[in-house]
Formats: sequence, structure tokens, C-alpha cells
Amino acid sequence: MLSWERLRVFEAVARLGSVRAAAEELYVTGSAVSQHLRRLEREAGCRLVEADGRGIRLTHEGRVLSVSAHEMVATATRARQDLAAISGLVAGPLRVGAVASVLRGLLPQTLVALTRRFPRLEPRVRDGEAADMLPELRTRQLDAVVMESWAHAPTTMPPGTHTHTLAREQALLAVHETHPFAGLEEVPVSTLHEQIWTSCAAGSDAHHSLLQLLRQHGVTDAQVRFCVADYATQLQLVAAGLTAALIPQMAVPATHEGVRLIPCRPAVTRTLAVATAPATETPAVHAFVAEMSRAAHDLL
Repeated sequence: MLSWERLRVFEAVARLGSVRAAAEELYVTGSAVSQHLRRLEREAGCRLVEADGRGIRLTHEGRVLSVSAHEMVATATRARQDLAAISGLVAGPLRVGAVASVLRGLLPQTLVALTRRFPRLEPRVRDGEAADMLPELRTRQLDAVVMESWAHAPTTMPPGTHTHTLAREQALLAVHETHPFAGLEEVPVSTLHEQIWTSCAAGSDAHHSLLQLLRQHGVTDAQVRFCVADYATQLQLVAAGLTAALIPQMAVPATHEGVRLIPCRPAVTRTLAVATAPATETPAVHAFVAEMSRAAHDLL
């Protein structure tokens, strides 16, 4: 007789392609996953996985079993969602991925409010880039992704993804108070030649959007010399007179001595949103989206 728990672990390995990824999704150790696989093979009376370099691959028998295992896990998931929807239960793991700027500005107060209202909720959070995290909604590694999408460089959404808009905000040019632009009421983007910039890491949404914005307005000589994910640190670099930055309004602290914040022309805007997928839209996710919307409304 095949154990349900071991089948559930096997399904995660088969779907994700590695013991490590399955362990991370299931919040167990890699050795525990390996033990489940070995015991399942004894129950099945055949090899289900085999070594493939540093990873593993399914045997023929493993591929056959993976079809049934996937159907069983999908059925169990739907059953839990149906029961949770009937009772409106907000409890259990809530796996959230978020871009760094939202982690600091919106997420902490949201999670505090949620866990006070729903003590049985277990939020788990990690940061990253939307392009990397959005596919994990489909594979059920994440329940929700808090993302940004810049108007001039919108994020491509995977098919079937639902987007819940939280807010739209302007991004401001941050320069030192002695910078030649410091006295302007607004700065044409097309005049931002020969600037030294700080931005998030190369490959991030914010870094890509900055370069895309400048290129769209004929600025091809941008030098991004300071790559830091935290906008507060970027503002400190600006205050030291080392660089310029493009800072979303949400990330602007109450006091920013030595820094002048100036609107751009045309206005530079980004949308903050929560992305979900039908397979993960539980009452816990709905409560999370609602609380994020309230926090964004209060902040902006």
C-alpha cells in the first residue's frame, strides 16, 4: 500500500525536478525527502528516481506514478480549498514572495495586522524579483507575489495569473542638495546625461526600468556604479553627494537631509500589485490581499 505522505513528497520531487526544491516547498530537510523516496520505492517495489549528475530524474516507473501522484495532490488541494472557502478559515502557511522595496514599506505592518486577527495564520516571506517568483505561483511554491510594474517597462505576466492592484505611485529623482538640478521644480528625463546612478542590482526590475527609461529618452551614457537593493541606502549615497537615484514615493523617509526630490517630466510611475493564481486563492490569500490594499491606501 502506497503512503499518501510519501506520494505527496514524490509529487513535489517529480514536479520541481530536485530533492532540494521539494524540501524547500514542503519545509522539510533534504534528507527527509530522500528517506520518503526510498520508502516509497520499497512500497512500490521498483525504482522511481535515479541519479542524473548532481540531480535526479524519474525512471519510467517514476514517470507513470507521477501522473497519478499529481492528480492526487491536485484533488487534495482542491478539497482543502473547498473546505476552507466554505468555512472562511484563515489559517496555515501563507507563502509570500515580494520585491525588496515592498518588504520594507508595506509587508511588515500587513503581516502584524493579519496575525493579530488570525493567530493560526503562518506567514512565510522571501524577497526576489517578480520575473523569478511569478512562475512559482503556478507550481504552488508561492501563494502570492507582491510585485512592482513600471509604466514605461511593464512586467510580463504569466498566463492565468490574477493581478490585484494595490496602488500607483510616482518615482522621484533624488539628487544632492547642491546638484545643478536641485533648484528645479521638475527635471526632463531627456536631460539626465552624464549622471552617476545608484539602483538595485543588475537584472532587477528597478535596475532594468531605470535603464529602459533613460534609453527611451535618448540618455545612453548612464553609469550605475552603486548597486544596492535598499532605497534607504541609496538615499544615503545621494546625501553623501556620490550619486543620483530614482526613488518611489513609498520608499521616501519622513526626513531626508541633504537630498532634493524632484518630479520627472514625463512623470515616472510604478504600480504595486499582488499576483495570485487560481490554485492558490484561499481565504488566507484573500485576507492578505485585502490587508495589503488597506496598508497601501494608508501609506500613499
